[in-house]
Amino acid sequence: MPAEVALALLERNGHWLMQLRDDVPGIVGPGCWGLFGGHLEPGEGPEQALRRELLEEISWGGDSLEFRFLHHHPRRLAHVFSGALTVPLEQLQLLEGQDMALISAAELRSGAIWSPKLGCTRPLVDGVAEILERLLPP
Repeated sequence: MPAEVALALLERNGHWLMQLRDDVPGIVGPGCWGLFGGHLEPGEGPEQALRRELLEEISWGGDSLEFRFLHHHPRRLAHVFSGALTVPLEQLQLLEGQDMALISAAELRSGAIWSPKLGCTRPLVDGVAEILERLLPP
């Protein structure tokens, strides 16, 4: 059975917050760009899990998160939310992952995103392009 996760597409000034995942074998999408969020704990609802994950990953709990859809992927069932990132990037504290950035829709559609911290381009986590395709404006 696939893992159940909650993910957030957070927008600020026409750019979307992305996380460059750690280069750790055994995690989903090591060294790739993905959305912030994570696994649901037993007895936890998707929005509750997402708010917990955001606090754990960037020290921000999310203001208004709107459930958008369920995304089925062979390895996971994702509860996808969207919302506004209401604080500047500089106010977030990256506690999980190796980089974060606000990325334009054009960069996201390219599938390869520049990491300011690493100084190189990395791909999107498998399945994230499908989520972005449904949520990004044309």
